[in-house]
Amino acid sequence: MPNAVHKRSFTKAPKPTAAGAVLGYGRVSREGQDLAQQRAALRAVGCSRLFEEKASGGRWDRPELHRLLDHLRDGDVVVVWKLDRLSRSLKDLLHIMEKIGEAGAGFRSLTEHIDTTTPAGRMMMQMVGSFAEFERAMIRERTSAGIAAARAEGRVGGRRKKLDAAKRREIAESVITGRKSGADMARLYNVSQPTVSRIVAQHRMAQP
Repeated sequence: MPNAVHKRSFTKAPKPTAAGAVLGYGRVSREGQDLAQQRAALRAVGCSRLFEEKASGGRWDRPELHRLLDHLRDGDVVVVWKLDRLSRSLKDLLHIMEKIGEAGAGFRSLTEHIDTTTPAGRMMMQMVGSFAEFERAMIRERTSAGIAAARAEGRVGGRRKKLDAAKRREIAESVITGRKSGADMARLYNVSQPTVSRIVAQHRMAQP
């Protein structure tokens, strides 16, 4: 019987391997902002390569972020100056952390003193993940309660959905994997970008 494949997680200690690369990620939101402070801090802790970009922290479709994730190898360590440089969305942050863990890499945030290559750092991120899961469960519970109340009062129906389940899944997976941006999928299916954002958020909450 073949051995089971175990998914890596940032909550588990990485396997002892040869030291990998120390990679820095820097981000500012606007063109007028400067990456110099982040760049200096990342260089000071030994980052051999920096991935820098100017984009909103709420966007998933950031090319340098995806280039960094694709570049990761077992034993590497990703370093950021501050957690919100990686993402301003808790759900996206935890998703990125899972991607880093799956690659067998570690993570450090200089400002918050988080280091997932240590037991204390892994415990902290596990606690953050638990709170995020609790928040998702509460949202699902409130949504279900709202639907049940609407049905009880006869407030059901409404406009027919423009997108079927297959199209909504295609939108969510295209944006999450970085194949397409939210704007691209909005144009493709003739919907608004907030609609695409809601579809992506609902898809992530539905994942186990």
